[in-house]
Amino acid sequence: MESPQYMMRDIPQEERPRERMMEYGAGALSHAELLAILLRTGTRQESAVHMAQRILTEAGGIRSLMDLSLEELTAMKGIGMAKAVQLKASIELGHRIAKSRLTQSTSIRTPRDAADILTEQLRYLQKEHFVCLFLNSKNHIIAQETLSMGSLNASIVHPREVFRAAIKCSSASIVCAHNHPSGDPTPSPEDIQITKRLIEAGSIVGIDVLDHIIIGDGTYVSLKEKGLV
Repeated sequence: MESPQYMMRDIPQEERPRERMMEYGAGALSHAELLAILLRTGTRQESAVHMAQRILTEAGGIRSLMDLSLEELTAMKGIGMAKAVQLKASIELGHRIAKSRLTQSTSIRTPRDAADILTEQLRYLQKEHFVCLFLNSKNHIIAQETLSMGSLNASIVHPREVFRAAIKCSSASIVCAHNHPSGDPTPSPEDIQITKRLIEAGSIVGIDVLDHIIIGDGTYVSLKEKGLV
């Protein structure tokens, strides 16, 4: 028996994602509806919304979708290179918007300041990324750099990599951060150990390590606030 064909015109007007977005705003749309707007069209067998739901399921959710390569996207039914490029461009634009707050007028005074800058950049990543914010003597951000990308469960960073980057940009102090892909920001013994090593190395070269922030899914832990360093 032939499968039914789902086209956008078969979906009631009030349920179409573009119309719903214009009526209620982007925040009211589901992940699948937002993805359907980017896809624009479906196939002969399914609407853009049905395709978007299937893609999210095959990818393992919106987090995993962010990590898919062009080759992995085009391997999915209904996604050609044009759609894959559009999706990757949209994801990259989101990352750049999240980073756009990073200017020299941005000061880091509290752990929350650092977490606010880094949470949206790191919370959805499927591998651990170790990032440093480099500050001048007034605690203004002068640079940001990702120094390590680890496996799903571990990220390894050496103090020489951190302080080579800090010296290169004439940093007076740094704030370290990394994400936990599990979503739980509870520090591991290894997190505490590497932070202590960085603080010791920093004292030798004259660059203060102000804090180590661990980013979870919308939450964070400051090792300094917790009294762990």
